[in-house]
Amino acid sequence: MMIRFIFLVFFLAVATPTTAQQPLKLWYKQPADKWTEAMPVGNGRLGAMVFGRPQEELIHLNEETLWSGGPANLNPNPQAPEFLPKVREALFKGDYKTAEQLCKKIQGLYTESYMPLGNLRIKHHFTGNPEAFYRDLDISHATTLTRFSVNGVQYTREIFASAPDQVIMIRLRSDKKGQLSFDASTNSLIRFQNIAAGENELVMKGRAPSHADPNYVGYNPQPVIYDMPCRGMRYELRIKAQLKDGRVTTDTAGLHITDATEAVLYISAATSFNGFDKCPDKNESQLAQGYLNKAFAKSFDQIKKDHIKDYQQYFNRVTLSLNNNPEVKSSTLERLMAYTKGATDPALEALYFQYGRYLLIASSRPGGIPANLQGIWNPILRAPWSSNFTTNINAQMNYWPAEMMNLSEMHLPFMEFIKNTAITGRETAKNFYKAQGWAVHHNSDIWATSNPVGDLGKGSPTWANWAMGSPWLSQHLWEHYAFTADKAFLENTAYPLMKGAALFCLDWLVEDPNGLLVTAPASSPENVFITEKGEKGSISIATTMDMSIIRDLFTNLVEASEILGKDEAFRNLLKEKQRKLFPLQIGKKGNLQEWYKDWEDEDPQHRHVSHLFGLHPGREISPIVTPAFAQAARKTLEIRGDEGTGWSIAWKINFWARLHDGDHAYKLIRNLLRLTGMEGTDYSKGGGSYANLFCAHPPFQIDGNFGGIAGMGEMMLQSHAGFIHLLPAIPAGWKDGKVTGLRARGGFEVDMEWRNGRLHAATIRSIKGATAKVRYGNKVIDVQLKPGEAKKLDARFL
Repeated sequence: MMIRFIFLVFFLAVATPTTAQQPLKLWYKQPADKWTEAMPVGNGRLGAMVFGRPQEELIHLNEETLWSGGPANLNPNPQAPEFLPKVREALFKGDYKTAEQLCKKIQGLYTESYMPLGNLRIKHHFTGNPEAFYRDLDISHATTLTRFSVNGVQYTREIFASAPDQVIMIRLRSDKKGQLSFDASTNSLIRFQNIAAGENELVMKGRAPSHADPNYVGYNPQPVIYDMPCRGMRYELRIKAQLKDGRVTTDTAGLHITDATEAVLYISAATSFNGFDKCPDKNESQLAQGYLNKAFAKSFDQIKKDHIKDYQQYFNRVTLSLNNNPEVKSSTLERLMAYTKGATDPALEALYFQYGRYLLIASSRPGGIPANLQGIWNPILRAPWSSNFTTNINAQMNYWPAEMMNLSEMHLPFMEFIKNTAITGRETAKNFYKAQGWAVHHNSDIWATSNPVGDLGKGSPTWANWAMGSPWLSQHLWEHYAFTADKAFLENTAYPLMKGAALFCLDWLVEDPNGLLVTAPASSPENVFITEKGEKGSISIATTMDMSIIRDLFTNLVEASEILGKDEAFRNLLKEKQRKLFPLQIGKKGNLQEWYKDWEDEDPQHRHVSHLFGLHPGREISPIVTPAFAQAARKTLEIRGDEGTGWSIAWKINFWARLHDGDHAYKLIRNLLRLTGMEGTDYSKGGGSYANLFCAHPPFQIDGNFGGIAGMGEMMLQSHAGFIHLLPAIPAGWKDGKVTGLRARGGFEVDMEWRNGRLHAATIRSIKGATAKVRYGNKVIDVQLKPGEAKKLDARFL
């Protein structure tokens, strides 16, 4: 394939947002019946799910720091280290059943749970049936609107969550004077008390549980408990009304507005969370009151203007058009239904892409807590999987799109989380394994829990005793540097943390009978093997995932050491150890071997495909560099199949994109966007999207949204293999397209346009000045760029 590149050189400020996009809306002809039909708004800290019900609006509220519990117990199982040698002895004897049972002796406590803040109900005083109903979520402005008419009066509600002013704003209007009368009340699933604070302000105060068992734990008679010292943070929610006319009164039953034309509700909330390692004793009342007083001095329109400006500085960085985004006049639900039945709708796919970016901005802001399993939106006391940070795939998947989608700032809360888990993880490594460095297992929470969870032996080692959290989390440190070229971050933050994870891995590795370095115990998260003797097990030696994650860490750390020009002795040690790591294996079926031996899987279509870590998110396997292993990965995916939970389907999109098979990746996008009403758990065929485009695990988990759009990005642009690869996996279904603002490793930003499946034009920008190695098809060229410089590549086939 021959390409002619014509360069047009120009300079521009890379940080300047691209031209504002046309409004992108999810809209519906009916109110939400279920939570997964409601509209999410958020400012990173405060979240709301808006149902849009005419007679009695329901809004579920959340605050990102409202969790059960308190600082983690860092040594809940002092006997744990004595069992590690026994586990290893059993494993090297091939006694996997005994090893698995012994692993239960190396477990700590469960994580705590993310809590619902409360419910706001707005009950209107009108009679008659609502007509001309409409509701939407405008993701180009991060606002939601509900509109309907009753007896010739049109009512509207505008709602958004402001990051600059740290409040949720609600404006209710009637188009005829004095026709707006309603009651606004609050309650909560956790302990609460309502207080009237003057004629126009309602306060809800309460306390989170001292402990809440995960939803899957059923053996405790009292799964939610209160009143333990240093455990159970306080919270405060404040709602204050501002009217242009009419009257407002307040009592413990709520705010009562009568005969108004317009009413604005200012909503503020805060908790006493004071850091992951401290008792939750910050003054939540002072915080909530401070946010409210500052905002109340400003008008709704001014707060809205500031909110949109703040939001769009992030959102407008990336635009996407697929097949010219053909207009579809049907509602979002109708489009989803048609799409599920086979209709083409590239504009819906582009909307889904931008919706994922919207959700990340709404649930992860600098200075805050990372997006959890449900972002920041949770209405349940014991949320599915505690709505925590599941670090054997889900927490990481939440942040796969952050850098590529030009939302690097939204990645920063995850960096802070990693710093915190490194602190608790040092104690976990020492107290559970007598190891140096820091260790994290498969679940964590706001308290940076890092021990192998399981309630001291009640958890299954299939998931509880996976110990590769710190090296996988470390990949995000490296990726943040790789995309931003921020050398100060690499030296001061990333390198020390990555080195600590490597120190743990060096202590964790042992030699097998062949002199190769292996992990033991090792698992391939949540999967089960069948040995040559027909025995089932989940704990073995040197799983492919374990070894791939460690190779990835060592590779990144060696490269970081070379870039920084430091730590040569440690760099050489890593190189020496890396040569001895148990290598990738191709099994008898031509697939990438998952286990130490070429065993069968209990479930050949298991949702986890953890052993393909080296293909994605790692950079060990590539169709260009390692074609044999890439072919083995392809065979693995063919055996696994295209079904699964939402996040599993999303991961497979990324896998197929990395294999440069855009049509197969696109097939999985269609699977991910199929409409589902499933609320229970079906691990094999439950994946899809709910009416509000939330991803179905099922139930809802936000990782599928983020993983899905990361895969869409990988189809258009890849940069992990040492070059910027333009359109590596464009499917036939995206014949024409245009994308602006995608980021590539090395500190580059890329705009592209393609026609009839072929690159038509591309622009490469550099943040700090560098040489970009650019690939399209089989052609590779070097593009020299100065700081802030952009070069337009006009690419045409000869």
